[in-house]
Amino acid sequence: MWWLLATACFLHLTGSAHCWFTEKHPENPEARMNVSEMISYWGYPSEEYEAITQDGYILSINRIPHGKTNNPHSVHRPVVYLQHGLLMTASCWISNLPNNSLGFLLADAGYDVWLGNSRGNVWSRKHLRLSPESKEFWSFSYDEMAKYDLPAILDLIKKKTHQKKVHYVGHSQGTTIGFAAMSTNPRISKRIKTNFAMAPISILNDVHGPTVVLAHIPEKLFKILFGEKEFFPNNFLVHFIGRDVCNNEILSTICDNFLLSLFGFNTIKFNKSRTDIYFSQNPGGSSVQDMRHFLQTIRSKRFEAYDWGNPVLNMKYYNQSTPPPYDMSKVKVPTAIWFGEKDLLSGPKDVKQLISKLPNVIHHKLIPAYNHVDFLWGNDAYFHVYSEVIAMLNHYKNLDDW
Repeated sequence: MWWLLATACFLHLTGSAHCWFTEKHPENPEARMNVSEMISYWGYPSEEYEAITQDGYILSINRIPHGKTNNPHSVHRPVVYLQHGLLMTASCWISNLPNNSLGFLLADAGYDVWLGNSRGNVWSRKHLRLSPESKEFWSFSYDEMAKYDLPAILDLIKKKTHQKKVHYVGHSQGTTIGFAAMSTNPRISKRIKTNFAMAPISILNDVHGPTVVLAHIPEKLFKILFGEKEFFPNNFLVHFIGRDVCNNEILSTICDNFLLSLFGFNTIKFNKSRTDIYFSQNPGGSSVQDMRHFLQTIRSKRFEAYDWGNPVLNMKYYNQSTPPPYDMSKVKVPTAIWFGEKDLLSGPKDVKQLISKLPNVIHHKLIPAYNHVDFLWGNDAYFHVYSEVIAMLNHYKNLDDW
């Protein structure tokens, strides 16, 4: 990402002299909004809550309790919980127009939609005791999101809706959190009715692109480059790239190519008029430790807990000298999977290996032209993915185990 930032700054400094920045697309208002404001902007009901985890993190949770047209007083409106991926926020589910954003589509289809924000992202940066300025605040990876965040969020949803079970939808790291939680915590498995996994991440043997370069940076150099706190914060520079660079008629090509270099080269399928939203809302921030956990997985070729770097520390955290694996054979929840042929992060070989280990796969679909983010922002995501998700949800809608 550093080359993009450097290029953006250079073009900004030199652009005025060459009139490069004069031809901008109209800015989308959502580029400057938080998640609640984005929901309300399109006329949907918006609620916001805080879930407090057992280890003290305060998570911002958004809710779309019903659609714009269906009855707000409907009893037993099934709950769907959406979990974003690494370096993203809940906004990823509502960044497109309502007819192609899963959060809005589910609300209009009759579901009570909850949108999570993982610890450390721009909307979940509070703690009962720790300051985000401290190193201790950022000492987490998706292990803690699975162990603490998801249980706290499900408890909050149960308290507010009085429903025993939810449907879980994850993208990228959102699937990792779900798999880790369901394989280690039977209580969580009992609370999840169906598991919908888009571009799932577990085993990472079939990874390509710049991420592989990051995985092979020596540990000491990685700390020098990225520190030990937040990894790629959502700050003014990110906003500048989203609103000024990526919203420019000419320079938007840089942003398009950057997305493709990270997530998979294919024909651009996202709505280019929404690029300023994608880039101003993301990256949403996470910890360096979270990123290092994924990079460890690439090197070790095993889906396992975070490796603390030496047997003594691992013994302290796990009562064994090596990180414990996440056993996918224990994920008994009915699981549907969508994955892309052009995905550089969730490679088809890895997903097929994951499918072979899961005991209750009810559906899986390889989409030849899709990369990693097309599941969120693709113009044809409704046709390839969302319509199938809604059809499967409707199948469970009338079952009597709420």
